[in-house]
Amino acid sequence: LLQVDVGDVIKLKQVLDETVAASLLDPDGPALAEDQRSDNIKLFIMVLACSFAFVAQFAPLPFPESRPVLGLCCTAYFILSGILQLVTTFYDRDSIMATKPVEKAKYPSKNGDVEKYGIRVRTQLPRFSEYYTVILEFQRYDGGKGSAGATAVPGPYVSKTWSVGNFFDVDGFFAEDILMDEVEKVYDTFCQGKFGKPEDYDDGKRGILHLLGFEGLEEGLEESLFGKNKKSGAAKLKKQ
Repeated sequence: LLQVDVGDVIKLKQVLDETVAASLLDPDGPALAEDQRSDNIKLFIMVLACSFAFVAQFAPLPFPESRPVLGLCCTAYFILSGILQLVTTFYDRDSIMATKPVEKAKYPSKNGDVEKYGIRVRTQLPRFSEYYTVILEFQRYDGGKGSAGATAVPGPYVSKTWSVGNFFDVDGFFAEDILMDEVEKVYDTFCQGKFGKPEDYDDGKRGILHLLGFEGLEEGLEESLFGKNKKSGAAKLKKQ
């Protein structure tokens, strides 16, 4: 059995995320195929940035004649690194994996769109929270308009929240099979077309204060601006 320090939230979420992805790719389970196009683009940007760093470090030019080359390489490196960080922060957000469309829908009469669109797998484990959420939604869903009307706006989704205590004991031993069974149930719910309510949807977008680690301050600011009765999808998900 895998043992994890339950006080290490980063490691905890890593183990949970890897298990979620593995359960959806499991040949004996859903057997989905991972769509790696986005990862390949990010890898290309990383390799390009490292290439500029390599040239800056090992270019056979004496100093100070090498100043223009060093300036160009450093500028390109920081620009590419910034682009990669923006993609990770504002596009990927809480997404851990994207899959390709399936060849044959499990329940064609209930949810045939799984043959047209891949699935975006998202997970959330807020700081200082014991609740772990898995969200399945269509990747680049266009609402049935066809490819000409495709947008990055997600459509139907299914979400499920558990306490991490369901999968770890007091000593940190991980019950992997229990989580895999739960994820397969969530996927089956998605295939049956039993989607969540639109008003409960959480798109994973967070304000700058949240990204800097000041979740409480951001929530207090929202409450003062919009009133106590305004609840976001994220808040509703946390209460499940």
